[in-house]
Amino acid sequence: MTFEHLIAFNAVLIISILSPGAAFLMAVRSSVSNGRRAGIATGLGLGVMACLWTLAALLGMDALFALFPWAFAALKIGGAVYLIYLAIKTWRSAAAPLNDAPKAQGRAFIDGFLVNLGNPKSVLFAAAVLVVVFPPNLTGAEIAFVTLNHLVLEILFYTVCAFILTAPAARSRFLRAKPIIDRAAAILLGGLGLKLLLQR
Repeated sequence: MTFEHLIAFNAVLIISILSPGAAFLMAVRSSVSNGRRAGIATGLGLGVMACLWTLAALLGMDALFALFPWAFAALKIGGAVYLIYLAIKTWRSAAAPLNDAPKAQGRAFIDGFLVNLGNPKSVLFAAAVLVVVFPPNLTGAEIAFVTLNHLVLEILFYTVCAFILTAPAARSRFLRAKPIIDRAAAILLGGLGLKLLLQR
């Protein structure tokens, strides 16, 4: 593995994190609705699961899924059901005022972890991009470094997001647009879940 491989990986990872999806929506809603600590904890859960997908891909996850296609099918169905559940919950609470009681950090971490467990973008990123960016036969130390690098980038990104989104001006704008944002988020989450269910 060369420095150029790592730069290419980081560039693709940053683009992937910045693109709107279930993970980013979860981080935004958690930060604005439940406060900075919950936002950071959600980001940590998202990041831990995302880097576990990276580790699995580098260790040959695609070969494992080829041997046990039922495992991939179970993951897809479970992830799709969870995303659809989040979509329904988000839609129903769109018009409700925010609950100012902070969410427990452990619960926020688990929510983030579960979203990326079944998030198709995380799975596809790990399974497709990594095998293209990195050469085969990475050493154990290189695999550990890439995985840790991924985790650090995810945590940095979501921590910065939590600080920005919990600033009074940003939170005030979100509250004014909450019904529209929540319904758009619900449609996106539900669409991702349905796409995952129907994808062959």
